[in-house]
Amino acid sequence: MSLKVTQVALRATESSRSAGRPELTPELLAASGARYSRNNDGLDAILAKIDPEDLDKSVDSIFRMIDYGHQSIADMVPVAMFIDSISIWLAYYIWSICPTASGQESSTRYIKLSVDGLIPPEELGIPTDTIDNWRKQMEAAFAAYTEAITFWNGHAEQNPEVMRIPRTLLDDTTEKAVRQLARMRRNYAFDRARYFLPVAAATNVMLIMSARGWVHLCQQLLSHALPEAQHLGSAIREELSLSAPRMLRHAETKASLVRGLAQEFERVRHRAELDRSTHLTNLVSSFDRPPVASLEVIPPPEVSLDDIASDLAFHENRYAWVGTFLQRTSVRFSWDAVTMAEIRDLNRHRTGTKYAPLSPRGFYCATDELPSAPIENNRRYHRLADTGRSASLIASLQLSQGDPTYIYWTLLGTQYPFEHVTTADKFIYEAELRTGTGAHYRYARHLHDVLALWYERFPSTRGLVIEGSAEPE
Repeated sequence: MSLKVTQVALRATESSRSAGRPELTPELLAASGARYSRNNDGLDAILAKIDPEDLDKSVDSIFRMIDYGHQSIADMVPVAMFIDSISIWLAYYIWSICPTASGQESSTRYIKLSVDGLIPPEELGIPTDTIDNWRKQMEAAFAAYTEAITFWNGHAEQNPEVMRIPRTLLDDTTEKAVRQLARMRRNYAFDRARYFLPVAAATNVMLIMSARGWVHLCQQLLSHALPEAQHLGSAIREELSLSAPRMLRHAETKASLVRGLAQEFERVRHRAELDRSTHLTNLVSSFDRPPVASLEVIPPPEVSLDDIASDLAFHENRYAWVGTFLQRTSVRFSWDAVTMAEIRDLNRHRTGTKYAPLSPRGFYCATDELPSAPIENNRRYHRLADTGRSASLIASLQLSQGDPTYIYWTLLGTQYPFEHVTTADKFIYEAELRTGTGAHYRYARHLHDVLALWYERFPSTRGLVIEGSAEPE
């Protein structure tokens, strides 16, 4: 399937219609809200000026004094779109641009992917003279992914205790329990095999956000150097014309973004040159290197250690009360090597600023999860890891040479630095979420490491932060 973007309109429920509630187009909804800033006659007076036979015309004729380029107005135009068949990398990039959007992406935890799902190299902009080598590398990655699934499924079948599934469920023979156990075993295997998946594999994304958010995304995509991003930007712009046509004049390439993105790529390229000299051993190492976590915390000047702990006094779950001392405390936490698989999840936290310069720092593929025996099976699995290290090495070399398509050689196990700047209340929420029930084992490990640093600084909060153990669900 080729790239496809579909704008999906919202419609009133039968209950809403029966109650006589108004139905407005997205732009007319925004215009009606904007009208509040010009008078205080109430909604009925505004709706009385609308021609029900020509809602689009009403936007121009009644609310023409409003500048629809004004961002506060564009924020009130709701738009939902479904995006089919983009690369996993491009999906990650979209979320990095739109962290506050609501939406979902096809999950590698529940869906088995195949080599047939690769985005065609011509659409990715892979140089013609490297396409054959790229295809061979991608086919090798998918072969490793398939073999890894078989390996981890077999390991879980023979050693069910590694899945940490309660004995009561393992012994339950009901149809519901059997289905649940099969899902857990499949998730266990997918969670460890996914590191071999290429980021050039196709995925699907749906997003709901304001027209302002879609315009900002279009500007970023149309200004990007990679043709896949530009193609998606054009497709989104075309669909945006159906729901927010007056915003199209803003959804275009921006010179400042072109220059800024080029500058940022040059910084990452320069970093790759340094990384290749200082981290090349990690890229070709036979074993996964544990990432190094770091944490910086800046509380307000008057806040004491006791104040920090008191802010968690009523914190009974991750959605519960957190006091203002923690809300005003700045936090920067990071790791020097996180896989793209985990970055995709960590990147989607809505608050603060995330930074991930995509210069390969290594490759991880769950060798630290291998059983102690049989040794020969483990040796064969280590040979699979060579596929990921090779792809990461090639990508690092291409990046250092200035080729932006280097990213499509990487796999979900390719590691990069990752940093998140936020506030302490949001950090605690993320730590509790990413170590809680159903959390992926790897990012749970990352957050456990950072929480250990947090407890060193604020020991009185141990036990008040609801740290989980990533129990399966």
